[in-house]
This record gives sequence, C-alpha cells and structure tokens, in this order.
Amino acid sequence: MNEKHRTRVSKRLSRHLRHDPGGLGLTLAPGGWIPVDDLLAALARNRFPVSRAELDEVVAKCAKQRFAYDETGTLIRASQGHSFRVDLELPDSPPPEILFHGTATRFLPSIWAEGLRPMKRHAVHLSATRETAWKVGSRHGKPVVLAVAAGEMAARGHAFQVSDNGVWLTSAVPAEFLTVSE
Repeated sequence: MNEKHRTRVSKRLSRHLRHDPGGLGLTLAPGGWIPVDDLLAALARNRFPVSRAELDEVVAKCAKQRFAYDETGTLIRASQGHSFRVDLELPDSPPPEILFHGTATRFLPSIWAEGLRPMKRHAVHLSATRETAWKVGSRHGKPVVLAVAAGEMAARGHAFQVSDNGVWLTSAVPAEFLTVSE
C-alpha cells in the first residue's frame, strides 16, 4: 500500500474509532474495542473497503501507533484521542516525575489561568519526551513545551494512565503543576 492510501485509511479509522463509531453503525465495546470483522464490513458498506492486510499495515506502520489490536488480533481500538467518553480500561500507572505537553504559545494565557483541560478529548495528553511534545505543539502554531510535575500531581492524588502507544493521560493539569520547559 502506498503512503497516500495508508494515510487515507488511517484518517478514516481515526474518524470512526476516535470520534464517530456510530457513523459506521458501530458501537464500541468495553475498553473501546470493536471486532475487526465488524469494522471491515462497516467500512465496505460505506464505500471504503479495506482488506485485513491493509488494516494490519496501517496498524503496524502508523508512526504514532494510534490503533491497537487486542491479544487475539480479533478486536481493534484507537489507543487514545477519543472525543467522547470511553473507558479504555487502562490501569492507573505511576508517572515519571516530569511529563511534557506541547501546545502553541497563543494558548498560554488560558493555560496559566485554567491549567490544561481535555478540551474536545476525554483526557489531557502528555508525552514522556520533550521532543515528542515539541512536535505536537508545532502542529498548532508557534510551539512551546510545558513541563508537567506529574510525580507531584500523583503524590497529591491525581490519577494517570498510559495508553497502548505510550501517551500519558490524566483528567486535567492544574496550572500550579506547569512550567515552561527550556
């Protein structure tokens, strides 16, 4: 499969696994899972046929590892980034002392006033590395990377989970736990 087609398939999967499963007539099972056969049939019914081999390639080659199979390979889900409430059934995990969040400088006034909020997602997304956060922030304008005192947050009772693709998730980050990362 060429890169252009792989990107089209990835975008379609993101749309329906992260934002609108009902648009394909699908309902997420607990954990955010959908049977692979149901997904492929729904895509075909909606004039976007994808073979199992193509799906496997998208899951394997997506640089951000947005999608994951269960251990049997019969279920698929988006690793994170849902715009609706879904319990991915991820266990709470102790975070590293510092995590990072990339954003655009134009958002700093509201971040300093309100902290990091999930906005259109169900959780705030944090990165384990400054480099990853910089790339994320670059998508939104002039980037800035914020350091998150995740260890201190956890010590004060804030819960963290880590998704299948290594993105750290938490419900919100109060401004007191944020500094600009140099």
